[in-house]
Amino acid sequence: MPIPIVTEEPKRRKRVPSYLIYETLNGKPLYYRGYKEVLSGKKTPEEIMGSSSLQAVLVTAIILYLGRTIDRKKFLIASNESGLHVDHRSNLSNDIAIFEKAGLILTNKYFDVAPKVAIEVDVRIDLENFPSRDQSYIYEKTECLLDFGVERVVWITTHPQKLFIASRSADWTTHNWDVTVPVWGDCVLNLAELLREEGIEF
Repeated sequence: MPIPIVTEEPKRRKRVPSYLIYETLNGKPLYYRGYKEVLSGKKTPEEIMGSSSLQAVLVTAIILYLGRTIDRKKFLIASNESGLHVDHRSNLSNDIAIFEKAGLILTNKYFDVAPKVAIEVDVRIDLENFPSRDQSYIYEKTECLLDFGVERVVWITTHPQKLFIASRSADWTTHNWDVTVPVWGDCVLNLAELLREEGIEF
């Protein structure tokens, strides 16, 4: 009598709703860090989409500093995870972006022109699809931004406390927070000094 063969049906992967997509990079949907906890009911979407207190304060302090440092008649500062439509395969999010005002048209859609500078504070996505975790994502997103026409990309990480600077015309460099780095034109940033001026301990 033949032995019956029992085959298990492959488990279907739970579909991830679009509101849990943080951005799309080179055709890959990138989900908010913690999206699996939302799918399992352990967390609400609001619990994973907001910035940490440190991220929020860093972004605000930098925006206030840029606002009194760059030429605001020529340049516009955008924040609030401003959307950037690179092409049909990439829709990115910027914590802070500096745009040239000349020729810029504001609409109810994502920006479709490259900012002069993009500033990112920490990594907000789930990194399971990136082999070397944060570093692979940072490099791939940076390359995409520079290829689109962004002239300088600044990454700020809180753990460890580092600044990563990339541009199309110079070597990419990594610094501690207490090093003064170029942002745009005559505008430079010493993050440690800025936080001390704001009375923020880090």
